Amino acid sequence: MEEAKWYVLHTFSGYENVAKENLETVIEKYNLKDRIFDVIIPMEDVIEEKNGKKKLIQRKIMPCYLLVKMIYGDDIWHNITRTRGITGFVGPKGRPLALTEDEIRKMRLEKIAVDMDLEKNDRVEIIDGPLNNFIGTIESVNKENQRVKVVVEMFGRDTPVDLDFSQIRKV
Repeated sequence: MEEAKWYVLHTFSGYENVAKENLETVIEKYNLKDRIFDVIIPMEDVIEEKNGKKKLIQRKIMPCYLLVKMIYGDDIWHNITRTRGITGFVGPKGRPLALTEDEIRKMRLEKIAVDMDLEKNDRVEIIDGPLNNFIGTIESVNKENQRVKVVVEMFGRDTPVDLDFSQIRKV
């Protein structure tokens, strides 16, 4: 059986959410769940300052694009490119070009299993993301999903942050 790969779709500006919902409707309507596995809008956590107050928000990393994990075939091309809000695939002459392993890793599309012995109250350093180099204390550990809630001191007060195991290291 052919392996699913990640592809990039181009959307109209500001229509990423609409295009994603429309594509999910197409997947349901044409029963493509066994070929299209994931549709995501690439997001990142950033610290934004407004009126002197700083807060953590989610921002689109690549406006106008969706990432799709699927087993590609010419038969599926029409279903996707005719979806409202999607202008086409990113690749030569509008034909899909799968992302490389390196691109997938850099965008954190696939979970990389990290074997770490973490417990509540452990001190950790954040090694990836907007809070890079911050030191915090683990509040809770979810080994199954490889996620931790870390409390970091930010702007003079303790702030809980959800992170992947791959984004931290024990101090």
